[in-house]
Amino acid sequence: MKTIGLIGGMSWESTAVYYRRINEEIRRMRGGLASAEIAMRSLDFTTVVALQKADRWEDAGNLLGHAAASLNRAGAACVLICTNTMHLVSKPVADMAGVPLICIIEETAKALKADGRKRPLLLATRYTMEHGFYAERMANLGIEIVTPDAEDRQIIHDVIFDELCQGKILDTSREKYLGIIEKMKSRGIDSVILGCTEISMLVDPDKLGIAGYDSTIIHADAAVRFALANDLEIAA
Repeated sequence: MKTIGLIGGMSWESTAVYYRRINEEIRRMRGGLASAEIAMRSLDFTTVVALQKADRWEDAGNLLGHAAASLNRAGAACVLICTNTMHLVSKPVADMAGVPLICIIEETAKALKADGRKRPLLLATRYTMEHGFYAERMANLGIEIVTPDAEDRQIIHDVIFDELCQGKILDTSREKYLGIIEKMKSRGIDSVILGCTEISMLVDPDKLGIAGYDSTIIHADAAVRFALANDLEIAA
């Protein structure tokens, strides 16, 4: 089994989901007392958010890049940035990591394409919905990203940072999210990406009335496949 490297803490609420999902899948596939070999570098989210708000993305990339390099030194065979938003700086992080970076955008695109989805609605932070890096990467992979209007993007963003990242799960916010999804169905979407690693804490991707894709689970499962690649080849 290869060691999985996680850059977490952004927020730790969703990092906990990664840790649980990866270990559940390792146990499911290997049985018994099996658990994942994981190295984690958990960052202080207040530092990351301050860099985001100040538009200091180069500094953010250096921060995460050094975290990735430390995971390499700790024996990780791959690195995951456990958040969609910080994939805005995935290139410098990948350059500094020294081991493969498993990209949440690319893995989500693979899942969409496998099901023939071409026009998903993206629910995420404003950074992810508005900075273009996510939509551009998806477009290069043949997928057209649709985002809500500005007012709804702000609602989605505020719920993420003011509630979900702080462990607050409110029914009123769930209804807001579901209302936005329902409204966007008239714009010809064929699926919904839960493109922030906290959103699945609020809404169930299987209960949206349209195909839902939880980027956190997709990303975690990709890490498991990487870690067990040799085992899976032998089994095949």
